[in-house]
Amino acid sequence: MDVSDSLQHSRLTRRDVRTLLLAALGGMLEFYDFIVFNFLTAEIGALFFPKNAPGAARLATLGIFVAGYFARPIGGVAMAHLGDRTGRKRMFMLSVLLMAAPTLAIGLLPTFANIGYAAPLLLLAMRLLQGAAIGGEAPGAWVFVAEHMPPGRVGLACGLLTGGLTGGILLGSLMATGLHAAFTQETILAWAWRIPFLVGGVLGVVAMQLRRWLHETPVFAAMQARRAFAELPLRTVLAERRGAVAASMLASWMLTAVIVTFILRTPEIMKDLHPVNAAVEGRSMIDRGGITTERALQGSVAATLFLSLTTAGVGWLLDRFGAAPVGVSVGAALIAAGYALYRYADAQTLVPLHALVGAGAGLVTIVPFTMVRIFPANVRITGVSFCYNTVYAISSGVTLYLLEWGVARDPLFPVHYVAIAVVVGIAAAIYGENIASRGSTEGTGLAGPLETR
Repeated sequence: MDVSDSLQHSRLTRRDVRTLLLAALGGMLEFYDFIVFNFLTAEIGALFFPKNAPGAARLATLGIFVAGYFARPIGGVAMAHLGDRTGRKRMFMLSVLLMAAPTLAIGLLPTFANIGYAAPLLLLAMRLLQGAAIGGEAPGAWVFVAEHMPPGRVGLACGLLTGGLTGGILLGSLMATGLHAAFTQETILAWAWRIPFLVGGVLGVVAMQLRRWLHETPVFAAMQARRAFAELPLRTVLAERRGAVAASMLASWMLTAVIVTFILRTPEIMKDLHPVNAAVEGRSMIDRGGITTERALQGSVAATLFLSLTTAGVGWLLDRFGAAPVGVSVGAALIAAGYALYRYADAQTLVPLHALVGAGAGLVTIVPFTMVRIFPANVRITGVSFCYNTVYAISSGVTLYLLEWGVARDPLFPVHYVAIAVVVGIAAAIYGENIASRGSTEGTGLAGPLETR
């Protein structure tokens, strides 16, 4: 089936728009809960580990942050099984409950000074629960909105939803920026660090209430009427959809590399590459003007804002033109912006350059656009969740420590790494589109009558 034949741009109904907005807003609040930890790693390391080894504390805190990603495949597959067997909406409600409780608990945890090594162990346990919850969120949300939309609007739906999810990262950036602006570092370490997590627990309750207004997808309702369920969705995916699994995993690596490198870790990297007390003499491309914590966070906010704003536009382009032209053009722009940021950024140019990178990062919409169309309805959430979360769990940890190692040897290493991932990811997305166009996913439930095999 030709891409142009599938682009039947039906008008969105009022119910479609409400579904998109509620799903995106709920996802944004849940992603805030998961990601705000990243913006407070320095404070958490100082509070939950011994003070006599700050370097080890930083690595240990990163390890706990990464542990949340390692829990994603387990939680994601378990909830995906529920979503493919008992309903998309039910899984949605469970994921937000599992996220709100540990987020609130982190805000109430005693620190190392109070209970010693029990503190980081409790923190690790809460982080694992968060990871299990977020494992079902993005895959379930992408499938939920895609199955609600009319034909030819899947890219737009995935883009809007992705914008909502990345909006959670933006909320985390804004919270961290506001925290550092409103309080001294001493006050933050004394008690103010708890505020973002306590707020996150409240936001989780709000997200749960929002999801009460959502309706089950028509695709799942039709599947339920026909009792067209896979007995073990994961086994079906691994046995019958190997090409879709390969394409989805490689594309997910690109998404992970882009988000972890350019959105989550670049603020910390920029501070290290551009220390405030940079030498005046012998300047190189890594010491032109100091970048403070506040300035780095401002750059992060700008990047995440532009990422959230451009995902819908990329999704619209994907609906109209397909994966190949959009992926190649937007991918090239992202790589160029990344090199500009890492080569020329200083205290004055950091924010606009980081914003350009964020705009190019809207490319990640191509990942859910690919995945939701190449798995059939009866194993769709399982297929998307298994591929996305497995890769995210492995790649996020590898990427974090690889960046720590690589940037010390080459200031441009983060961009080299992302560039390779982007090339591979775009190729995988194009391959995935070819799978769909060859009719390998008849009955996807997105563009015609439900047929499951």
